[in-house]
Amino acid sequence: MADETETPEAGEETPAPVAEATPAEPEEKLHPKEARRRARSAHSGAAKPARTDEERQEDRVTLRKQNAAARTRRRSQERAKHTPQTDGGTPKPEHTPGRKLERTGTVVSAKPDKTITVRIDVARRHRKYKKIVRSSSKIHVHDANNDANEGDIVRVIESRPLSATKRWSLVEIVERAR
Repeated sequence: MADETETPEAGEETPAPVAEATPAEPEEKLHPKEARRRARSAHSGAAKPARTDEERQEDRVTLRKQNAAARTRRRSQERAKHTPQTDGGTPKPEHTPGRKLERTGTVVSAKPDKTITVRIDVARRHRKYKKIVRSSSKIHVHDANNDANEGDIVRVIESRPLSATKRWSLVEIVERAR
């Protein structure tokens, strides 16, 4: 069988002679990370032309200007969306101060001059669990006439800052302590 040689017929192709590897140039052994980096860079396309620092800076400046213009447009659209729409002929209402908060609480301390400390107890329903949650806060209140004593139930109103901690004023004493 080794003596027999087959002749190719008209429809068959002859196999190409296999080139033997020459041991003159050994293949370069790459670190796996380097091989991966080269494989990825081969698919990334043609390299961009080299640019100078001035060209890069100019591109940065134009990109910043475009982003700033886009931000301005977006913010003005958001502002327009959140402001109430008024008719074309009606002017905007001028700013008037809102209603001042009024709270009722118990006087905890009346030791400082013209100042009382009031504890305000609040009981509200929890949004998710629907259970009554009690909380309290203490505020310093201006008492101009030194009328209130410990244990009194008083009504206070929000006011301008009178000191570092006082932002409330005494309106009336609802009930005196016994």
